[in-house]
Order: sequence, then C-alpha cells, then structure tokens
Amino acid sequence: MKEVLVVYYSQTGQLRSIIDSVISPLQQESINITYHQILPKTPYGFPWKKERFFDVFPEAFLQIPTEINTPDTSVLSRKYDLVILGHQVWYLSPSIPLNSFLTSEAAKTLLNDTSVITVIGVRNMWAMSQEKVKKILIGLNAKLVGNIALVDKSPNHVSVITIVYWMLQGKKDRMWGIFPKPGVSENTIASADKFGHPIKEALMASDFSYLQEKLNDLNASKISNLLVQMDKRGNLLFSKWANLIRKKGNQGDPARKKWLRLFNYYLIFAIWIIAPIVFIVFLLTYIPMYRKIQRENKYYASVDYKE
Repeated sequence: MKEVLVVYYSQTGQLRSIIDSVISPLQQESINITYHQILPKTPYGFPWKKERFFDVFPEAFLQIPTEINTPDTSVLSRKYDLVILGHQVWYLSPSIPLNSFLTSEAAKTLLNDTSVITVIGVRNMWAMSQEKVKKILIGLNAKLVGNIALVDKSPNHVSVITIVYWMLQGKKDRMWGIFPKPGVSENTIASADKFGHPIKEALMASDFSYLQEKLNDLNASKISNLLVQMDKRGNLLFSKWANLIRKKGNQGDPARKKWLRLFNYYLIFAIWIIAPIVFIVFLLTYIPMYRKIQRENKYYASVDYKE
C-alpha cells in the first residue's frame, strides 16, 4: 500500500479542485490518500475586505508565519511515500498559511526524507515563490520531485482586473458580462488529470528520478521569461515596501494604514506603467539574451535549486 498525503490551503476551493483533478488517477485500492487542510487560527475571510487584502502584504512577502491548526495524530503517525503540497502565491511569495505550515514542527516530521510534488494554482507569476518553497523544502530535508503550475491564461492586464473582482466581490463570473472568468479555467482544471498518470507510474515504481521531465512534456511548468523578469523586479521592490510597512506596526495596526494605501497606489502604477516598460526592454534584449533566457527557462521549470 502506497501512502500519499495532500497538504493544502484554499480559500475559494480552486486549488482543492486542481489537486483533486491531478491526483484522480491515483484513486485505487493500492494507494491510500490522506488530506490535511491548513486552517489559520484567525481565518482569512472570503471575499476579502479591501483593507484586509492589502494588510497581509508585508507578512506574506516577508514570509512571517501565523498560527495554524496542527495535523491530527493519525496524520502525523504515518510515513508517506509522497506528499502533494498545494501552493498558492500571495504577493510573489507562498501564501501565509502555506508558509506557516512549512515552518511548523509538523512539516519537519511529515516532509523529512519524503518526496514532494508542489501543485500551484495562480494568476500568472509563480517562479520566485516556488524558489522560496524550494529553499524551505531543502531545509526540511524534503525531496522535491515534481511541480505543476496551472495559471490564468488571460492577458496580464486583463487577469489583474478579473482577479481583483473575484477576490473582493467573491464572484467567479464574467465581470460586467464582457471580461473572461477569473482564475484557472474549468477546462484547464479538468484536463489536469493528465499529470496524474506519470505521478502514479513513478509512485508505484518508487522512482521519481525523471518525473519532472515527464510532467514538463505535458506542459506542467510552462515558463514565461517575461513574467520571470517581472517577478524578479517585483521582488526587489516589494522587499523595500514590505520592510518599510512592517516597521510601522503589525497587522491591523492603524499606524501602517497610510503606508498600505501608498503601496496600493504604487501597485497600480507598477502594473500599468512599469510592467509595460519591462515588456519593451524584454523585447529589445530578447535576441542578445536568448541563450540566457533558455537556460533560465529550463532551470525554473525544473525541481533544481541554486542560491
């Protein structure tokens, strides 16, 4: 009997749907699947209140954990052949609930010397957040053997509008009847079962050596180098903002409200002004940087990690 543990946090249910689709081929008698849902002691309400949505930014980006539930004894007492780790991205970093789990004593027990597959549901930018998860997993002596990233396929500026609508209004429908539905499409989620077949094969053979290559043949971790460059630039600027706001106080402190409003205005400027400039620079340097871009794409689509 193969033992598989699914660890995830999902506000809207989208990430759980993605994971269920991915692992549907594993549903058989010889594989036992256990779920652990990460639950913060202080829930993050959905839909978000705008003030609360921005107030989590410094702690999310700086990877400051919060209190979460502890897995049941029945979960902690088993040794798993594979852990599926659901990964959401908040402000270019792993979500606070996921980060809180990864820094917990439970994670030290469950992930030590264990094969891990990360499953990401995200608007579009995930590469730098995944690098942060890779680093934590190495510290936990976990073995990252696969990554699957499902994204919103709408153009960047369109998906910005629709994701904000979804997060603040709680509606996953066509905004004003003209915009595409926000998030990962239903068709993309439904077809994610294709990734489960190579996962099942590797699990039953107890050999994950070439799993990521097989997953990438199915476009599991498709990289846009333009988004990687935006992600890197965003991380540099977010670091300055997050540290500045954090110095003004902890979550909920009125002293940092003014700075969070300024960050909101900056974010609008970055999305609508800075991002197009990054795009133009990317196009102008694409040919001379082609080989470097190809190397970077190969690396970020892999399970390798380098400082």
